[in-house]
Amino acid sequence: MGITDNQLSPDAPLPNYRDLYIKTPAMLHSIDAAGRLLEVSDFWIEVLGYRRAEVLGEKLTHYLADASCPLEEGASLPEFFQAGQVRDVPFQMVKKNGEFIDVLVSVSSEKNSRGEVCLSMAGIIDVTERRKAERENYRLAHFDHLTNTPNRFLLRDRLKQNLAQGAREGQRVAILFIDLDRFKAVNDTLGHHAGDQLLKIVGQRLEDCVRDMDTVGRYGGDEFVVILYGIASNDDPAVFANRILDSLAQPTRLDGKHFVNSASIGIAIYPVDGLDEETLLRNADTAMYVAKELGCNSYQYFSAEMAASALEKHEIENSLRHALKHDELSLVYQPQFDLAHNRIAGFEALVRWNHPVKGLIMPSQFIPVAEETGLILPLGEWVLHAACRQAKIWQESGIPISRMAVNISARQFTRRDFLEMLEKILQDTGFAPQFLEIELTETTVMERIQDTIATLIDLKLRKVSLAIDDFGTGFSSLVYLKQFPFDRIKIAQEFVRDLSTDPADKAIVEAILRMSHSLNLDVIAEGVETREQLEYLRGRNCLEVQGYYLGRPVAAQQIVSRYFPAFLH
Repeated sequence: MGITDNQLSPDAPLPNYRDLYIKTPAMLHSIDAAGRLLEVSDFWIEVLGYRRAEVLGEKLTHYLADASCPLEEGASLPEFFQAGQVRDVPFQMVKKNGEFIDVLVSVSSEKNSRGEVCLSMAGIIDVTERRKAERENYRLAHFDHLTNTPNRFLLRDRLKQNLAQGAREGQRVAILFIDLDRFKAVNDTLGHHAGDQLLKIVGQRLEDCVRDMDTVGRYGGDEFVVILYGIASNDDPAVFANRILDSLAQPTRLDGKHFVNSASIGIAIYPVDGLDEETLLRNADTAMYVAKELGCNSYQYFSAEMAASALEKHEIENSLRHALKHDELSLVYQPQFDLAHNRIAGFEALVRWNHPVKGLIMPSQFIPVAEETGLILPLGEWVLHAACRQAKIWQESGIPISRMAVNISARQFTRRDFLEMLEKILQDTGFAPQFLEIELTETTVMERIQDTIATLIDLKLRKVSLAIDDFGTGFSSLVYLKQFPFDRIKIAQEFVRDLSTDPADKAIVEAILRMSHSLNLDVIAEGVETREQLEYLRGRNCLEVQGYYLGRPVAAQQIVSRYFPAFLH
């Protein structure tokens, strides 16, 4: 607020403006035409830590960071002397103790009759804390909090810039999409703290494997992306991929335990595999999944065949979501025969998909997609509910259904609420648990063994029967097998198929039968399609079988007429 004439007594002494200037609680300074300091405020001295005698007559640039001096001498001063003022020029000033502060400088002046600056005053605002906050906000928004590498947002921005530069300079850009193999096992066995520790180590190892000009970032979860700019040939990414695989394979110590890591890598190259960041990342991701399907710890280049396969999978995923909502799924039931009593021992429920356009889609086409996308959870729940409901309907009609077998996927079995979900289905359908048999593959039961044993015991306490499906195709340990409370072992179809011609298959089947009998486990052979197979198994005391020779899977409405005709009258 200014002082008007009627507020100032004519007898009052004129104010000492120099004292006001010096004592103002703000950073102020004045310079001459050469940029030397003529005067500074006390607060200017206090903030920077000098004595007044040390600064007066010195050039302002003496108190600026090296990076700010060219701006002052080359742009700010000339503009000031020409225009007479500048506003909010960003500088870094240096305190006497060497500490830097970020400031905004605004300067105003008066000129004489010759247009020369004769008086000036600069006001300085310390924005150090604001700049720190801005830098921290930028870091949080653009860098991963664990690995301190670029996050998904910054990775995509860097890739976009690299592609634009590559288009101008005619350079190729490679994208390596990296997914850690079996990372979930680290979290499950050692805890999330160990998982976080591993991600930090992986981020550092990846940075050590590439050049300074390249970008390494965490895309999300256990996925990383490497951007290689200016590769000389399409073979170069393989060199980096092998270097990365070798580095990640080095043993890592996590919480006192040694862990050997591996990864699957997909490679896409600009401009061969795409012209924009979205396409290239998608194609590199597709190639990574192929590498993982081929056994992990490897890399794959993207190809047109992969694109076609990925598109097909995407279409199946979308269609399957629609099918789950619009009743396109159905069950068929394959009988299981008791040879000792010449009767049906039970049925296995098998899912079928009746697509409105493509017709019948077999499980081998859509189950792997359901596993990848997580749709196996709602699909598996639907199958279990539908099978129990149908079995209950048959029982209420007087049909002797003593067993309904349902295959449960690994993802479904390991979900935290699996037992609660099963209990609810049994309650909703009224199907007694002693008539239900859960089939699990060897791979499923060998994951998280202690948790698996606990869940299996819980199922047995609920009177649910348990079977190992496709036995002999996995890597189960007999030491653990005897701890699992299974009722039945299912001999895999691939061992039954060539029983009449392959001595090795005969030896395997006989070994499984001897082991099962010694462990007091029932055995059922899958895929029996000929009389020779049937008689061979009967002769080795395998008294339960299923397969096309005795009965194909059929819809529910055909079960009675085909297998229980007496109930039609």
